[in-house]
Amino acid sequence: MDGILFYCPNILESPVLPEEESYHCVKVLRTQEGEMVTVTDGKGSFYYCELVQAHPKQCIVAIRHQAEAATHRSFSLQIAFAPTKQMDRNEWFLEKGTEIGIDRFTPLLCRYSERKEIKVERLRKIVISAMKQSIQAYLPEVEAMVPFKEFVKRPFQGRKFIAHCHDLPKEELVQTYRKGENALILIGPEGDFSEEEVEQAVEQGFEPVNIGETRLRSETAALVSMHTLHVINNIQ
Repeated sequence: MDGILFYCPNILESPVLPEEESYHCVKVLRTQEGEMVTVTDGKGSFYYCELVQAHPKQCIVAIRHQAEAATHRSFSLQIAFAPTKQMDRNEWFLEKGTEIGIDRFTPLLCRYSERKEIKVERLRKIVISAMKQSIQAYLPEVEAMVPFKEFVKRPFQGRKFIAHCHDLPKEELVQTYRKGENALILIGPEGDFSEEEVEQAVEQGFEPVNIGETRLRSETAALVSMHTLHVINNIQ
């Protein structure tokens, strides 16, 4: 693989690169017809393709070889977070979380949320870019914003954690999580979850956890929690 990856979600049904990908392929990289390109569908496969029509709005490729991603987790890692007011910080977190390897991001609307709305399509573009940059074949899901009360009632097959700063009983995430477990972590806004929200989460089976000794920004806390699970799962 040459380090350049294109994204085409429906390549098996329609081997045509999306317009943005086509423009990058032809105008930026100046790829010529007959040259080989690597494409992923974001569902676990890499496709080694010949560029048969080089057009800045519609590149057509022909699949010459398909390969499954070398490894994929048998467990799920998901995070639900309250987006910060500054969008660049949210985008930074999604980019880094994708590079680490997260299956789903869910923006939460909490009592003390600084941001009440979010442009989910913009975040999905960030995730696609990060997947391509880190040469991965699995595209994380990015949901639209969900109210906290609604989200905590959703079923989840695995360990459910809520990280908060209140002086309430909680475990250390690094000590309670076990390698290979499905995990869902809730990260609150800059003003933290309300105590009522923590209670609601606990009633729905979420385990209160601590992720460090210092007070972290929301996006830092989200990244630290995901990296903690990543490290545990990569211990031999």
